[in-house]
Amino acid sequence: MARAQCLFAVVIAVLAWAAPAWAVQPDEMLPDPALEARARNLSRELRCMVCQNQSIDDSDAPLARDLRILVRDRLKGGDSDRQVIDFLTVRYGDFVLLKPPVRPATYVLWFGPPAVLALGGVGALLYIRRRRRAATAPAPLSEAERQRLAQLLEDDA
Repeated sequence: MARAQCLFAVVIAVLAWAAPAWAVQPDEMLPDPALEARARNLSRELRCMVCQNQSIDDSDAPLARDLRILVRDRLKGGDSDRQVIDFLTVRYGDFVLLKPPVRPATYVLWFGPPAVLALGGVGALLYIRRRRRAATAPAPLSEAERQRLAQLLEDDA
């Protein structure tokens, strides 16, 4: 039993120390380390249009690879980071950004979850208050209930 626990601990430690596997292929990387660092930073900000929950830096999808290559080509061409982002936003819309800008069209994305959470909190508070009032203040007995109680007590004695 102790041996199995030790083996399990070793497996967990190895998995915890394992480096994440990036989707960027060696043939995509730029020879200039500064440009490659910029490309990687930009790739982490852009959403894979296929996977939708991953950046193009993390995705193995062919479209993500094409976008990584496009980002690197634009950087090699002299574009600034902002120009690359603007180019892709014009082409694919705000959805290509993992953090879309705060605009009236994206208010639901930015403010919807906190609003739902706040409404749920208010609802929970109201529910708890009602439950406390009902539990702490029992309704008094009516006259008919008092008479019935008295009669039951007399019958017992």
